[in-house]
Amino acid sequence: MEKFTAFDKLSKKKQRELNRQKRGSWNGLNPVTRKPDKPNAYKRSKARAWRDELPPLVPFALSRIVE
Repeated sequence: MEKFTAFDKLSKKKQRELNRQKRGSWNGLNPVTRKPDKPNAYKRSKARAWRDELPPLVPFALSRIVE
């Protein structure tokens, strides 16, 4: 039988080993809490998206200069 030693007096390496044994597994579940985005929060990607919907301005600008 092993001699009992208080957790505080164990080496850091031994403490880490014991902590890992106590923790267990999440079985593929991600423990990070997720919540939906705030509907009225500013989103940079959404603010830039309107540019993608517009047609390119280069052909229009060149046609006006040439005339």
